[in-house]
Amino acid sequence: MASGDEDFWNGRFASASYVFGTRPAAFLADNADHIPPRSRVLVPADGEGRNSVFLAEMGHRVVATDIAEQGIAKARKLAEARRVSVEFRQVDLQGWQWPDAEFHAVVAVFIQFAPPALRDEIFAGMKRAVRPGGVVLLHGYTPKQLEYRTGGPQAVEQLYTEKLLQDAFADWELVRLEAYERELDEGEGHKGCSAIIDMIARRPEG
Repeated sequence: MASGDEDFWNGRFASASYVFGTRPAAFLADNADHIPPRSRVLVPADGEGRNSVFLAEMGHRVVATDIAEQGIAKARKLAEARRVSVEFRQVDLQGWQWPDAEFHAVVAVFIQFAPPALRDEIFAGMKRAVRPGGVVLLHGYTPKQLEYRTGGPQAVEQLYTEKLLQDAFADWELVRLEAYERELDEGEGHKGCSAIIDMIARRPEG
């Protein structure tokens, strides 16, 4: 992500309202039980903090990143209001040195800002960051979302298909991989009928 992306997201998060709301993604609320209690969890590109704060409320030890200073400021405000602790880091995921087997889980929700080369780098980083036996929870839009225009990128190459995720996580156990349509109400950023895909993948032991 170049500095232009940082400027874009700072502008997007500049308003007092939360663009994507303050509730967790429905996907995360529905699937958080795949993360063992009191896990160490990484939430990359978490924007205004809705998902990382939710995970901290569940008792997890959470590290959340975002490129935008404005997003992190709002995330800190949300964590303070909910009286939980989250470690927020301002990070550009392009070229970031991902931790090595430091987390029990990585939760990545609507991180489809990345073109294919950077997306592959991010997927490899998420896999590296998870301990053996740990999980990646990934949620995003499919190409059919271009018909709905209710959120997400307009570039088809940034959207997920089942085959793309199967190939990217071929060496992991796919606990769940499902594409479907659902009505979303997650702030102004994700609102209306949406074509989405969920993946829960577990890193092999040993």
